[in-house]
Amino acid sequence: MDYKALAQDIIRLIGGTENIRQLTHCATRLRFEFYDKGKADAKKIEALQGVISVVEKGGQFQIIIGNEVQSVFRAIKSEMKDTPHNDTPKTGGEKPSIVNRIISVISTTFTPVIPALIGGGMIKAVLSILVLFSLVNETSSTYEIINFISDAPFYFMPVLLAYGAAMKFQCSPIMAMTLACALLHPTWNSIVEAGESISFFGIPVVLVSYSSSVIPIILSVWILSYVEKFAEKYSPSVIKFFLKPLITMFISIPIALLVVGPLGNLLNDLVQAGADFLNARVSWLIPMLMGAFQPFLTLTGTAWAMTPIATSQISALGYEVVNGPGMLASNIAQGGATLAVAVKAKNKDLKQLASSSGFTAVMGITEPCLYGVLLKLKRPFVASMIGGAVGGIYAGISGLVRYSFVSPGLTAIPAFIGENPMNVVHAIITIIISFVAGFIAAWVLGFKEDGTPDAAAASSAIIKAPTAGRAAALSEVNDDVFSQEVLGKGAAIFPEEGKVYAPADGTVTIFFETGHAIGMETDSGAEILIHVGIDTVNLQGKYFTPKAKVGDQVKAGDLLLEFDLDAIRKEGFDTVIPVIVTNTPDYQDISPACSGSIKPGDDFIALK
Repeated sequence: MDYKALAQDIIRLIGGTENIRQLTHCATRLRFEFYDKGKADAKKIEALQGVISVVEKGGQFQIIIGNEVQSVFRAIKSEMKDTPHNDTPKTGGEKPSIVNRIISVISTTFTPVIPALIGGGMIKAVLSILVLFSLVNETSSTYEIINFISDAPFYFMPVLLAYGAAMKFQCSPIMAMTLACALLHPTWNSIVEAGESISFFGIPVVLVSYSSSVIPIILSVWILSYVEKFAEKYSPSVIKFFLKPLITMFISIPIALLVVGPLGNLLNDLVQAGADFLNARVSWLIPMLMGAFQPFLTLTGTAWAMTPIATSQISALGYEVVNGPGMLASNIAQGGATLAVAVKAKNKDLKQLASSSGFTAVMGITEPCLYGVLLKLKRPFVASMIGGAVGGIYAGISGLVRYSFVSPGLTAIPAFIGENPMNVVHAIITIIISFVAGFIAAWVLGFKEDGTPDAAAASSAIIKAPTAGRAAALSEVNDDVFSQEVLGKGAAIFPEEGKVYAPADGTVTIFFETGHAIGMETDSGAEILIHVGIDTVNLQGKYFTPKAKVGDQVKAGDLLLEFDLDAIRKEGFDTVIPVIVTNTPDYQDISPACSGSIKPGDDFIALK
């Protein structure tokens, strides 16, 4: 691959280096934030050789490259160095939602830190192996040295996160890291350990230990960014060199100690308590949900939302149960489903792509198979969710935990070696179950390789309108997953009432606990997804009242769901209802059957 040529093509198609507001990367994708995202041509970028796919989510424009992402990232950064930049903030484009902004903050903050967390986690895993085989004694100085090296990234997490947060909030990384150092200063730690009440200019100070914390430093750097801008604006140029850092530190650090830090620590504790509560009562639930829906989280860019919880647990407990066990099941299941495609496929190119990306997935990197195979074939995507859920249930019931922060896969098995010697055994069993379940599900569900309907193809049919409102094309939906037909073709309705009716005779196959999405398989063979609103999953079921359940046999026109349309709009959510035919490859043509005003029961989507 010619990395420089690819970098130049990407830069040209995103509107030049001057349009790049922020650029980071993770294990497989470039993550851009633009001044004007309208300048980026996603379709042309996706067509470039070396680009697997393009996703716009979580406030970021993400280009999936695969294992070569770091080389492409360096090539782009090299091109950026040769171009003068204007640091003046630019305006234009729509303002992202609160949820997208939060996800963007987490993603940008954690991305630079991941290598250090992985390094520390793998060293801890190696240390566990050395102890397991009696090569190192836990009372020896060798053990102590290796142990504190592995703990360093987690203990000094605030310092590492301060850098990424500073990049996100566009303030000085050095000042942000200095703030973090103040929170970790030995004197402050001594005060906290002493436990005696103190004050700052008469204001009581809450004693909190910030080592290994996550949320306090992100909030503190956010405040620092405003203080720094204030100091920059009002400091006379003659004395700005020393007055600006004086003002920034003297204001932002006390605010962090007095207000922001304690508040962030409280949020940290609440998140941890919530995770502990669920794990203590329904240990299988979180791994099962993560195993099933990790592909969706990756697809929508919301997988980063779990990172603070996982890192907080590892820092506080030495292990985590929220992210790793379910991700292990999901990654392996995606690999199993993709390798089933590789075995069954007759098309040489598909077989080769599925073989390489499936192998990469079981190693722990799933984006190549997710975007290159599973999403395009649809049914193997569902199979990977089934395999992930099955493996996740076992992971939860067995009490599987992850001891270090690495991308779960075969190469990360040492991350599951720890105090409980059976934990790694449970990890291996989880891997076997997830792979077999994903592989078998993909084999049974099948897939279509070319343009002709396969043996499981559905017959022609008409999908009726599930609610009243204005019929529209999916291109009008303000969400790339739907507008770019990633999940399949269909149409949308901008609703005028808070009711959803069955669009055909069939069976309810999916009904999200949050009530915002319904899956149906019609008697004619169409697989339909009705999604009420954009990002409404964040309402956690508020304003939604299901009127049916999974397994129900329904007739066209039966009431499936009621929702408070006005309340959802007042919460700031887009209420458009995309109706997707998720088995799109089974049809030669899927097209809207109407436009304009529509009422329940009208012809809505034609399938041929």
